[in-house]
Amino acid sequence: MSEEFEVPSPHEHHLEHVTEHAHGSGDNFAGKIAVMTAIMATVGAMFSYQAGSTESEAAMNKNNAAIKKTEASNQWNYYQAKSSRQNLAELATHIPGVDAAHYAAEAARYKGEKEVVQKKAQELEEEASAWDEKSEQVLHQHHRWAQAMTAIQIAISLAAITLLTRKEWLKKVAYGAAGVSVVLGILAWQHI
Repeated sequence: MSEEFEVPSPHEHHLEHVTEHAHGSGDNFAGKIAVMTAIMATVGAMFSYQAGSTESEAAMNKNNAAIKKTEASNQWNYYQAKSSRQNLAELATHIPGVDAAHYAAEAARYKGEKEVVQKKAQELEEEASAWDEKSEQVLHQHHRWAQAMTAIQIAISLAAITLLTRKEWLKKVAYGAAGVSVVLGILAWQHI
């Protein structure tokens, strides 16, 4: 049975050396950045979930609005059909030799039915508008979550660069970006 030997690359050897040196000298800079990056990644995952959730909710609300608009359109078509029948019945009352009273009653019936259909169509349009408004509100919240997620991703990238460059000012910028992300997340959570 042959044994496999692993030959570390120069990069792996350097990383191992830097890690041993950091732990041996009591340098906790890398450890702090690593912990903070893990926390930022966790917060980012929560923001990502919320962004996806609100995006789905906005799409569902928009879909409900479209359904209500279609139902309203169907009611308006029905209203138009009733109007045409009413007009024909009114026209028939003026034709000599037909039962004018019968057609006058038919015209009155269509007029009454038409009013009911009109009211239903207007109610459906109001429902569609309400669904559209809800969709816009949730979409605004989705954008806030997406902004928070973008800011936390920038913070994580800056933290990685900070780890490589070991620049204290860059660490502060990374933490600042994380702070902005948290503020945006709070705004999204409060629907602002």
